Amino acid sequence: MSQTSASELGGAPTLSVVFPAYNEEKWIGRSLDAVLNSAAQADWKVEIVVIDDGSTDGTPALLDEYAEKHGVVVVHQENQGRFNTVRTAISTASSDRVLILGSRVVVDPHSLGYLKNQLIEHPERVVWNGHVRVESDNNPYAGFWNGILRIVWRKYLMNPRLTSFGIEEFDAFPKGSGFFSAPKWMLEEANAAFDSIFDEVEFASDDTRLIRWIAERERIWISPDFSCSYFHGRENIKKFAKHAYFRGTTFIDGYLGTAGTSRKMALGALGAGAAGVTLLVLKPKIAIATGVVGTVAAGGLVKACGGKTSDATALARMLPVFATAFGAGAVRGLFLAAKAKVKKR
Repeated sequence: MSQTSASELGGAPTLSVVFPAYNEEKWIGRSLDAVLNSAAQADWKVEIVVIDDGSTDGTPALLDEYAEKHGVVVVHQENQGRFNTVRTAISTASSDRVLILGSRVVVDPHSLGYLKNQLIEHPERVVWNGHVRVESDNNPYAGFWNGILRIVWRKYLMNPRLTSFGIEEFDAFPKGSGFFSAPKWMLEEANAAFDSIFDEVEFASDDTRLIRWIAERERIWISPDFSCSYFHGRENIKKFAKHAYFRGTTFIDGYLGTAGTSRKMALGALGAGAAGVTLLVLKPKIAIATGVVGTVAAGGLVKACGGKTSDATALARMLPVFATAFGAGAVRGLFLAAKAKVKKR
């Protein structure tokens, strides 16, 4: 599977930074400026590709300005969803290596310089996942997710350092397609091998399945020196619940068919949810008291894992809403998986 890159010949490989974007006029400019700044500090001429996925706000016009002023490659398309948009971005990139960024990700000034040096000095470190800081100040919805991540990925987040992980430790380390870099050919092969347990691709767990495929073949490196900030966009409880519902569905696609801690947690959570609903119907006072104890305990766990007090509080307060929405999404995911399985027969 290996192919020769510029880094193996003693120099830095060419790099394309790709963004999928949909209605991000408030954020995409800041993200693009950060990449341009980091690339300049790294003295690395990078290609920037943005796929506008049918935006209906001011995103298209803003991107056209960046195309004219900074040479950003912009492709406007009808709305196709993130899954297909990321695929288009990767295929549009013309470089040896691709860095996929979310449109609300702000790369730190030193990050591309660090990646460049690593690829030159350690060409065997092929795949990189960025160290992501969720900016949760004054945003309880971001604080909630930060709290969740503190618990799930505590093995790394309690002691951030240069390290790597493979498929055996896959569930214990941060990863996602919001800040992820690999050779273009590898990403294309991972996409070609993609196979969802759903028929409906818009509900597929594109990043988890893609990254797991890569982790089965290459160790994934991570370091606090290859870092960024992520600005969470869910500003109200309705958007928060909708996002949790969607994540419940994609979680089923990403983990149901694979062994590991996350699948055990998912199945355990579904069982606990069913038991909770039953208890609420039969013994509502006990159910409510149990729920209160559980949310307080969850907040305490966030603190024990090094999280901020505000994040712990946000997790404790919004856990009932999250559990309900995520659980409903997971039920939808199980239904979609069953429907696809019956159809294949």
